[in-house]
Amino acid sequence: MRVHGTDHAGLRKGAAARFRLPNIGFVFQSGNLLPALSASDQLRLAGRLAGNRDVNPRALLGSVGMSHRADHRPGQLSGSERQRVGIARALVNDPSLLLVDEPTAALDRKRGHEVVGLLADRAHSAGVAVVMVTHDRDVLEHCDRTLEMIDGRLSPVEGSLP
Repeated sequence: MRVHGTDHAGLRKGAAARFRLPNIGFVFQSGNLLPALSASDQLRLAGRLAGNRDVNPRALLGSVGMSHRADHRPGQLSGSERQRVGIARALVNDPSLLLVDEPTAALDRKRGHEVVGLLADRAHSAGVAVVMVTHDRDVLEHCDRTLEMIDGRLSPVEGSLP
């Protein structure tokens, strides 16, 4: 995989980790939020781990509609809210690539559309490439390009961009 002209596969483990932190954001299916930390603290910690101490948690949480829940811990948030905090955390370092795993798995249809719509808006407004893996065909309308894996091979879905 090439990101910013760098072949990620050719990097050693430590170099790959240093490259990923500022360039690639990850949104996990389950959110992977730390239970003891508030939404704001999740973002501060992600920034510090990447050497970015200028993180503005309220602004980032506001960009995903979560500033009103900044002081809440994961156990106090709904599935959709946890997913949006996870998206904000993935955006802490302004990555150029977001890798998203099953963002709608724990959400109802309405919330799933909200979360994927948010990712699409962010992709378009900030020029972020989003690669999303999903089984949820209901949210494909938010995607610019859609590929389907059949028998281990990727092929374009009819009607999506080439």
